[in-house]
Formats: sequence, C-alpha cells, structure tokens
Amino acid sequence: MDTYKKMPRLFWQFFQFGCFTFGGGWSIIAQMQKLYVEKEKTLTSQELLDITSVGRSLPGTMIGNVAMLYGCRVGGIPCGIVCLIAMVLPPMAVLSLITYFYTLFRENPWVMSAMTGVRSSIVPIIASAALGMIDGAFRFPPCVLLALLAAGLYFFFGVSCAALVVIGVICGILISEYYERKGAGHNDADPS
Repeated sequence: MDTYKKMPRLFWQFFQFGCFTFGGGWSIIAQMQKLYVEKEKTLTSQELLDITSVGRSLPGTMIGNVAMLYGCRVGGIPCGIVCLIAMVLPPMAVLSLITYFYTLFRENPWVMSAMTGVRSSIVPIIASAALGMIDGAFRFPPCVLLALLAAGLYFFFGVSCAALVVIGVICGILISEYYERKGAGHNDADPS
C-alpha cells in the first residue's frame, strides 16, 4: 500500500525532470543530485553514482534506465514503471510536436537560434552533475588512476565502452576487496 502512495509524488518529480531533458541524461542526473542527494537526502552521492553507472551499462537509454532503477529502489517495479513513464512523457510530447511541425521549425531562424542557446546552456548543467559525483567515483586512491587509464584507452586506443565497463567492474572489485582486507587486517591488529 505504501508503494502506491509514493507513485503520484514520483510521477510528478520525474515528469518535471522529463521537462528538462535538454542535454540528455546528464542534466537529469544533476537534477536528481540536487533533489535526492542535497535536498531530501534520500540518496547519497555514491548511491546516485551506482545507479547511474548501472543505468549507463544496460541496453537502452541511460536516463530511462536510471529512472527505472531509482523507482525500483524506492518502491519496487510499480514505482520504477511510474518513474519511467513520467520521464518519457514530456520529451515524447515535444518530439511529437516538433516532428509534426518539422519543416516550419527547421526553416525558422528564431527556433534554430534558441536551440543554439539551449545547447550551450547545457554544458554547465552536465559539468555540475559530473562534479557532484566525483566524491563517490574516487572512493579509493587507485580509482583516479583507473579513470585516467579508462580515458586513455577510450581516447587513444579506441577501446569500446562495453570493454571499459568490464574493466571497470573487475578493477572495482579488486580495489574494493584490497581495501576491505586492508581495513579488516588493520582492525584485527587494533587492540581497541
């Protein structure tokens, strides 16, 4: 029963997120960071980063996956479906409208100028989302090296995103295991 009480609020929140999907999923992650991590404190930066990482790793759109994952985390599959539907309704309505009037929009210099402004305003929003998640991404010092290695493999050697995710998973497990054992060994030796 509690799940069904959450649905209208989740629907409204994700509907609002969906109204501001300019710049793709990262702008919505920034909005989720502000609402769920900073304001409501229902998520930590680490949890949002985990949801985002999984969402990017799954097939489909990253933000649709993130909406579904967050909803499932909060209230199970029904809430996940509500979040997903609410997230896609605004962009679907805008796309339907733009598609219908495509030739008018394409030839209108005012619309094209407005879209140029929207694209350039997205950069700080995406940067804000990335900066907000740095805490969780670099939990252990070797994670910085792992990020640099992944960037180098991607930009200079053309390693696929899927391979980088697999490498990240393996390295993340090894790094976490090392630090957990190191911490457990330190606590065992500590007489207090």
